[in-house]
This record gives sequence, C-alpha cells and structure tokens, in this order.
Amino acid sequence: MDWLNYHHLLYFWSVAKHGTVTKACEELRLAQPTISGQIHLLENTLGEKLFIRTGRRLAMTEMGELVFKYADDIFATGQELMNTVKGQGNGQPTRLVVGIADAVPKPLATQLLKSALKLYRPTRLICQEDKLHQLLTDLTAHRSDLVIADTPAPPSIKERMFNHPLGESGVTLFATAKLAGQYRRDFPQSLRGAPLLLPTPNAILRRLLDQWLVNYGLHPNIVGEFDDSATLKAFGQDGHGIFPGATVIEKEICRQYRVQVVGQLDSLKQHFYAITVERRLKHPAVLALVRTARRELHS
Repeated sequence: MDWLNYHHLLYFWSVAKHGTVTKACEELRLAQPTISGQIHLLENTLGEKLFIRTGRRLAMTEMGELVFKYADDIFATGQELMNTVKGQGNGQPTRLVVGIADAVPKPLATQLLKSALKLYRPTRLICQEDKLHQLLTDLTAHRSDLVIADTPAPPSIKERMFNHPLGESGVTLFATAKLAGQYRRDFPQSLRGAPLLLPTPNAILRRLLDQWLVNYGLHPNIVGEFDDSATLKAFGQDGHGIFPGATVIEKEICRQYRVQVVGQLDSLKQHFYAITVERRLKHPAVLALVRTARRELHS
C-alpha cells in the first residue's frame, strides 16, 4: 500500500489556499525552500504536476484542484477532531465565531443563532458585526468560522470561499401606527410621495427596493439613508418614515420597534448566505445554524 505523507499534503494545502509560497511560509513558519521541496516530493509521489505559475502567483492544475478538495476535507476533519477533543472532552464549550454583515437584520441573525444553540450545546458564541469585506478577510485568516451575509462572497475575493444558501425572505414595509394607517390604504400606490427610510445605495436590499419602485412607477420622498439597519429601524420607530424589513421576522419587528405593517412588496425576495472556507460544513454548531436557517427562512 502506498502511504501519503501528510506533511507534504499540508504544505501543498497551505500554498493552494494562499496562492503563494511566501504566504504559506508565514502561516507555517517555514523557509521557502523547505515548502517548495516538500511540494515537489508530493508531486513525485502522485506522479502529477499540482501547480503552474501565473505571474507572481501559483495556480492549481486540474489535478491540483482535485487534490486540494481532498486535502480540504482531511484537514477540516482533523480540526474538527481537535475541537471536539479539546472542547467537549474536557467539558469546555465548543467555540463558534460568527461574522454578521451589517446589512443582515439583527433580529433575524439573533433568531437563527438562538435556534442553533438550542440544537447544539455547549457552545461559546462569539459574534462580530462589520462590513462584509472585513468579515471575509477575518474568515480567510481563520479568525472566524462563518459569515452570515445577504450576498454571496464577491468574485473579487481571491481566497477560496464557499457560499451556502440559507434561504430567502420577502420584504415588508413598516411604520408607526399613525403612518401605517395613512399609507396602508391603496398600497402600494399610496407610496407616491410617502416618506421612506432606506438602506444606502451600496446595499443589496436598496438596489432591490429601487428596482421595485421603478417597476411600479412610484416616486416616494426618501428622507433618510442608513448603513446600519438597526439605526434605520430606530428612526422608523420614532415616526420619521416608512422602512423595510424582512417578512420572516415581521412579528418580531412589530414587537421590538412598536410599529405596524404598511404592506408587503410582491415578488421582492432577500436572500441570505453562510460563507465559509470549507466546501463541506463540519462544525456541529455551524451545521445546526444552517439547518435552522433553511427551515425558518421560507417566507
């Protein structure tokens, strides 16, 4: 039987993740000749070329892509083993670091995380909220386990990432009782000239809303634009205008912000994703979160 040298495979996997030997040297704390030499030994063992050079970066060959997929699974399983032994084996909770993109509704993220924790315990949950680009940077540096976002990882990200669809939600417009009573009648035509609080133009939801308004020929009065969804809802709670939210958490938004439904936007859907650096999800708490989301995100 031919045995695989897993040290050689580890060096290959690190270079494949980063695209350069230099970054792999930093991660593994080894000299460049050592890593290059070990990868050549792996190629000799397999009888296949695994990399080709493209400019300053290394690109995987077709066989390299196949070997990387196996390596990814092997080392993910090894990490899961270590987490389990070091965590549950000594009674300590499993650590789950979740990045939440600032465009994701916080009540929705909270609902998904709470439900996941009910399915899998013990877990020490660490939540980080930031711009998607920064969260993805942390993810590729293995400082987090997954990122929850309302858009897939952009193609501009050079590191390998996998987008796991969590589900979708319709979009509802909310307002204080006074405004809801005024604009609920003859909805959506009532939105002509209505005061609207919207996400900033760089948000996926904003682009969806803009297109929806164009389709219906509506020209509301946009009185505020917000990067942060919680701030947007707080202004809506104070009666400054009508604001959008995910239909799947409609009741929670009404309860938390003491507002009412103005109307639901036909055919408009907001999609949500779990972004990871692993093709197959193996972290038990991540698996619980994804299962929960796919069950609950159906409206």
